[in-house]
Amino acid sequence: MENENLTPVVTENYDENSIQVLEGLEAVRKRPGMYIGSTGERGLHHLVYEIVDNSIDEALAGYCDKITVEILDDGIIRVSDNGRGIPVGINPQKGIPTVTVVFTILHAGGKFGGGGYKVSGGLHGVGASVVNALSSWLEVEVKDGTHIYRQRYEKGNTVTDLDIIGDTNDTGTTVTFKPDPTIFTDTTRYDYDTLLKRLREQAFLNAGIRVVLKDCRSDADLPDRTDDFKYDGGIKSYVEFILEGIKKDKINKDVIYFADTSGDETAEIALIWSTSYDTKVMSFANTLHTIDGGTHEQGFRQSLANVVNKYAFDFKKLKEGNARLKGDDILEGVVAVVSVKLADAQFESQTKAKLGNTSIGKLVRDLVNQKLYQYLEENPDDAKIIIDKAIAASNAREAAQKARDLQRSKSGIGGKTRMPEKLKDCISNDPTKTELFIVEGDSAGGSAVEGRNSTYQAILPLWGKMLNVEKARVDKVYGNDKLTPVVVALGTGIAENFDIEKLRYDKIVIMADADVDGSHIRTLLLTFFFRYMPELIETGHIYLAQPPLYRVAKGKRYFDAFTDEDRDRFIEELGGNVDVQRYKGLGEMNPEQLWETTLDPEHRTMLRVTMADAELADETFSMLMGEEVEPRRRFIEENAVFATDLDI
Repeated sequence: MENENLTPVVTENYDENSIQVLEGLEAVRKRPGMYIGSTGERGLHHLVYEIVDNSIDEALAGYCDKITVEILDDGIIRVSDNGRGIPVGINPQKGIPTVTVVFTILHAGGKFGGGGYKVSGGLHGVGASVVNALSSWLEVEVKDGTHIYRQRYEKGNTVTDLDIIGDTNDTGTTVTFKPDPTIFTDTTRYDYDTLLKRLREQAFLNAGIRVVLKDCRSDADLPDRTDDFKYDGGIKSYVEFILEGIKKDKINKDVIYFADTSGDETAEIALIWSTSYDTKVMSFANTLHTIDGGTHEQGFRQSLANVVNKYAFDFKKLKEGNARLKGDDILEGVVAVVSVKLADAQFESQTKAKLGNTSIGKLVRDLVNQKLYQYLEENPDDAKIIIDKAIAASNAREAAQKARDLQRSKSGIGGKTRMPEKLKDCISNDPTKTELFIVEGDSAGGSAVEGRNSTYQAILPLWGKMLNVEKARVDKVYGNDKLTPVVVALGTGIAENFDIEKLRYDKIVIMADADVDGSHIRTLLLTFFFRYMPELIETGHIYLAQPPLYRVAKGKRYFDAFTDEDRDRFIEELGGNVDVQRYKGLGEMNPEQLWETTLDPEHRTMLRVTMADAELADETFSMLMGEEVEPRRRFIEENAVFATDLDI
């Protein structure tokens, strides 16, 4: 009988020689994820944000009003500002130029007291040195109003002295760096639109500051592309921009704005109610997007609910004995930006996703309590519309609860949920290994059922016209016979009742035809998941199948082509005189073909959906299926030229 003790035997000594001490920036290169979150695309772009944040700090201090970011060839980035310039004098603690200290020593900068900055963002002051450590090389140029100084570093190490290379009357800092491809092994190519979104955000959050982004790459998609932002309206302009993006109408007259300062803390809030059924609250601390919220966002949400309820009862919009409106009902349709600036920002993680300062939460609550109530008093027509919308949302929520209860009452014996009739489930009950393919149409569903591996692959055909989630609240989703099967099959519930622990499948794969109808179904389902089950996307469970467009065959040899370019290449490779089959739909494939091309994990191609993909689908669907005709007409006119091989 084999030994059942599976505990490994450790033969190496654990002593003073086992402890490794990493000097200087070596720790950053050894564990980059601890400092920038990842070494993928997100971390790559984070390098730019860290340098830009230093320039923003100069702007917050009142010394900088223009920041320029240039994307150069070979993954190189140049960030310039017209601030005071990093100090170049000898640092009294280290005995080397202060600019050298900033770029080569962790936790060194003007953010740790001493009057450098009243408020600041960045990685707790470690940003510049981290970017330096993770770059093949970095050069900094400083203009102090008299001279131009330059110093170069390679992989975090200083390789030149701080040299004077010219004279000037200007001030500012220019940082040029090349991310190290041995650290960022996936890619060192920057995405223009990703940087654009972040820099535009910074321009909104810092009213009056000019932010310029230039694409100077020789192989840029749009050569010499430049975007130049300056928003004197600040976060009021940001709310208007968001409202335009979601293609919804405002229901109160204008963006509501108020701000207040207490000591070293400042809070400003801009909000408006829209015709949307969703809530869009974006919070920032020292211009950093706190994606997980924090005390400032929590204070805003709580006070908003309290103020609207107080006004509703005070002015008899709700009668004594009525239940209070819930916060989510009041927040329906709200588009808001909450921006706070404070001297000692306390974040709950290195990546600054959540703010923890209790005092700023009180400042926000007091501000909303006073100013929003005053606004409602002074604008009774707007107040009535806002409260009526919240009451309608409350009624819809109660209707949704009744629909859920009705659904449960129709479940099988012992409360076990009855699966959709058309679902062909898999044998395995292990939710970490199973896959659900949501297939367009019964014919494709039939081929998929025959071609699948029934051990771990389930098939759910969808058919007919689906609900336009753009124009429906959650109560309508529960009653929709096209979307309810998806909800029931997944097992998680939706909206506020969503529970990812109940997910029945590891991969949810949207498998639709490569035509206009298929694109519509993909967009609708992505929008549905984005609106009602976003955690499925955030945790990487949603995929898009990529069925081939053509089969190119000659004799017994064949290739499946996913693009027109692939088709032409295979025709040439087979020497012409070939048989080209154009798949007009998944239903045309026999089970063997569907398995080989789309279902088989060994050979298939699938795309994992990200939140950015879902947001784009949501925006596109809002535009194509929403109330406004003009954006839809413009989209069709602009894209009609690209429509080829239409299945009509």
